[in-house]
Order: sequence, then C-alpha cells, then structure tokens
Amino acid sequence: MARPERSKAEQESLDRRFMAAALRLSRKNAGRTSTNPSVGTLIVRDDGDGPKIVGTGVTAVGGRPHAETEALAEAGELARDATAYVTLEPCAHHGSTPPCANALVNAGVARVVGAASDPDPRVSGRGYAILRAADVEVVEKVLAAEAAEQMAGYLIRSLKKRPEVILKLALSSDGRIGREGEGQVAITGEIARREVYLMRAEADAILVGIGTALEDDPALTVRLPGLENRSPARIVLDRQIRLPETSKLVSGIDRVPLYVAACLEADPHRRAALERVGVRFIGTETHEGGVALPELLEDLAALGMASVLVEGGAKVARTFLAEGLVDRIVLFQGPEAIGAGGVASPVDANHIPAGFRKLRDMRFGEDSYAEWVRDI
Repeated sequence: MARPERSKAEQESLDRRFMAAALRLSRKNAGRTSTNPSVGTLIVRDDGDGPKIVGTGVTAVGGRPHAETEALAEAGELARDATAYVTLEPCAHHGSTPPCANALVNAGVARVVGAASDPDPRVSGRGYAILRAADVEVVEKVLAAEAAEQMAGYLIRSLKKRPEVILKLALSSDGRIGREGEGQVAITGEIARREVYLMRAEADAILVGIGTALEDDPALTVRLPGLENRSPARIVLDRQIRLPETSKLVSGIDRVPLYVAACLEADPHRRAALERVGVRFIGTETHEGGVALPELLEDLAALGMASVLVEGGAKVARTFLAEGLVDRIVLFQGPEAIGAGGVASPVDANHIPAGFRKLRDMRFGEDSYAEWVRDI
C-alpha cells in the first residue's frame, strides 16, 4: 500500500492527533497494570480515502498482554503497511511473551510513531533499533512530555526505585485544611470530590497518617458509579498500631487491601488482632520519631506500586515535602473560609517549593484546582 503524499507539517499534525488519542486510550487501565505502565496503541491505515483506526489496544489489567499485542490482534491483516502509534517505546526483551517490537515487525507495520522513551535498560533504544533494522520507519518523541507526565509513576519507579508521590490537599479560601479535633470538614463541593475519586482510581495506593485515620475515620475508596472496583490499596502510617478494628478502613478490607506501616517495637497483640482480620503489615524503620519515608517508598515499589496519593494529614504532608519526596502537588481550593482554629496547610499556591513548575489550572464548580510537577 502506497501511503498518500502529505507535507511534513500535515504529517506532524496527523501524528499528534493520533498520539493524543492513544494517550487518552492509555488512561483506561491506569493504576491496574501492576509493574507495567498503562500504554495505549492505535493501528492506523490509509488506503487513499483518509486515515482510519483499524486496531486499538491498551495494556491489560495485571500488565499482560501489552497494548501492541492487543491492537495488532484487532487489526489483523489490516496492520500490514499501516502506522502504529504507541505511547511508550515498544519492549525489546523476551519475558513471558516475545518483544512487542518484533510483533510489530512480524505484522508488517510500515511505520511506528512513539511518544515516551522507556528508561528500562532492557528496552531503552533497543525497541526502536529492532524496528529500524527491519526497515520500519520510526518517529520518536511525539507528545513525549504529555506521555511522560501520564506515566510518571512507571518512569519514576524505574529511575528512582520508588513510586511517584502525589500530594493532594483541599484548602479553604484562607489556606486551612481542616479544624483541630473536628475530623473531616467539607471544603470542596461534589464536582471536586468526584475528581478526587478519579485520581484515586488511577493511583496504586492512597496514604494517610494515623492522626487522619483516627480523627476522620475515612474509607479512602472510590465512590463513583461503575468505578467502585477501581479503589486502590490504602496505607496508614501507624508506627504504634493504634488503628482500631472498628474503623472504616478495616471494615472495608474485604473489598480493598489495607496496609499498616508499623515499627517492629509495636504491640504484637495489636498486630496479631489486625492481621486476623486481613490487615497487611509493612515493617518500617524509625527516623526522628516517625516512619522512615524513603525506605517505606522503596518497600512500596518492591510491592509493585508506581504511584501513591498522599491525602493527609498536615504533618505527613509536611514531612514528605521536607524530605523532597513529592513529585506532584495538587491543590483544590474551596470558596469558604474556615477561620480561627483552622489547621494551616503546609503548602499553598503562593508557597510552592523550588523545583516545581505549574502544569495546569482548572475549575470544578465553585472550587479551583492547580497542579505542579517536578521534572523526572
């Protein structure tokens, strides 16, 4: 099949258009692909009457099959002489299945457009090399920044051996995140809360301190119709194992995993009681009277977690920030003030740590949203 003649600008515009679609597709299984990233692949064919998507694929739940395999299977013979849009460089190593780069070659794909490069030394540059050696045209780094942002958890876990840490806070108009001793305080509206549920659905875990667990008694689940099964694991920093068996976190353990990060000196009877009802424990080291966070994050990465959403409280957020372990800051801000007795936020839009750049602003009803990221 001879491809239609296009100018360089027309082809670049077309490549960005289909890569953007592949990136949207890749979000489908975000947070559900174990140690693999959620990758999107489109197979696009043009027989002279305009480009058409003939195959789509996204990394399957659990991490296998890969997106390329799924898209090629859907396209069948239509993949021959077509273009594949892949949000991450195709894998080049033999695991439980042959490399995706070889699968694209064997399917007769004529052109591969890639977004993010894979830092895995088994892949980095090698996937593209396999394609080029087979005379497949390769175009790299199309919407690479957008792809890297979307799969930051995988990239950070590969490069830093820890999960991406996303700090999420809801602030009142006067910069408070709650009131002392009053448990949960409604700061944002329903639309913003739904966005938080979507963030949870795409994360591998949610983390809070024991103070938040005791004061708020949160469930930390996804409560959107149709997405209830997307609730990530919950993690509580609880050195002395103070979490009660009657908490919502424990009562929901039959549906969503719960991890408690506790020190070795904690009460063994409390540990045994929680283990009997299904709580999983992560042994932690102590640093300045608290959980040693870098070591904990290494343990979470070893468990296959690539992204952790830190939701509270102020002390935990402050510690993550002080130790330089936050990769993304997400601030929701409601229109109402809390006033006297409010708990000051450890960070606000006017006091973002050095090294972060603002990524986006949005509004959800009456609430504002701002996001900052640190380059990987």
